[in-house]
Parts: sequence; C-alpha cells; structure tokens
Amino acid sequence: MSNVKLAIVYYSSTGTNYKLAQAAAEGAKEIGAEVKVVRVPETAPEQAIASNPAWKAHAEATKDVPEVTHADIEWADAIIFSTPTRFGNMASQMKQFFDTTGGLWFQGKLVNKVVSAMTSASNPHGGQEATVLSLYTTMYHWGAIVAAPGYTDPITFQAGGNPYGTSATAVDSGEIPDAVLQAARHQAKRTATVAGWVKAGQSS
Repeated sequence: MSNVKLAIVYYSSTGTNYKLAQAAAEGAKEIGAEVKVVRVPETAPEQAIASNPAWKAHAEATKDVPEVTHADIEWADAIIFSTPTRFGNMASQMKQFFDTTGGLWFQGKLVNKVVSAMTSASNPHGGQEATVLSLYTTMYHWGAIVAAPGYTDPITFQAGGNPYGTSATAVDSGEIPDAVLQAARHQAKRTATVAGWVKAGQSS
C-alpha cells in the first residue's frame, strides 16, 4: 500500500473524533499508506467554544493540526471522514466543507475516490448509523467508492457492531474503548487496501 495516499478529514469539538482519526492514521501507516490528518474549519462562534471548557481545551490543543484544503482532497486516493453526530446527521462544520467541493465535483476530480466514515455520539443509539449514512449520501454524488468496514473483522462486533463505520460513545472522561480504536485502525487498513486495488486497476 506504499503508493496509496490517504487523507483523514475530521471535525471534533471535544476530542473523540480526533482520537478516532489518530487511530485510523496509525492503522493505515501500519500497511504503508501515506497519511495526512486534517481538520475541517471551526465555524462555531468563539463565545460558544469558550462556554464549554472541554471544547475550548481541545481547540487549543489541536490548533496546529492543518485545516483541510481542496488540494488535500485532490491529492488523496482515499479519504476517511470522521464527525460527531448532530441529531442523526453530520456536524455543520463538516457539511460546510462538503458544500465547498462543488468545483471539484464539477471537474470530475472526486470520481473513484475510495471513502469511508466514522462518528461518535454521547449514547449508543444517538444517531451514529444515520450520521455515517448521511456522509455516504454525499459520496454517492461524488461518484466515490464507499469502503464500509462491514463485518470484515471480528473487531467490528467487539466495538459495538456498526457495519457502516466505526462509532464511539463519547463519555465525560474522554476515554475510548480499545476495541473501538482497533476498529478504527482496521477500517483505515481496509480503506487503504481497497484504494490500492482501485488504483492498480485504473493503471492496468
């Protein structure tokens, strides 16, 4: 997979999806993929961020993580998106970024990107599956190829059984069970592997 370029694009307010993104990066690097971890721009007002100590602390801790650009999307053979759920949908920050990709879409530069998605919510049935599926709806418009984890590894069951994409239950302590982090690593390996197949097929 040394020729596969993977972008991990995330939004995280208090850190859960940042941790999922880091775990995914570890997994992809283990199989030789070239990886970029980038965050979508924060659109919430400073007052809202400052009112939540955990949000403010995470924003400060990750201020040096590069913001995603259209160039990152063009560069990537594969992209993993990670966002918290907002009422069963993606966070508005992620949607805002998606809404800027019309030019890339119009030029056909998003076709055949291999994509996958991860999410989190504050309880086990807080909209995780719907959120991942909402991300994939955009990907179908792109002409991308969705590489969901399915049940391709037993770790999916141990992590909660979401076949659409790894999902974490956010808790006040900020801890994520090791099985969920392992599931994120597996999902990244699978996404990069599928991208390698697609890339090889396109060049043959």
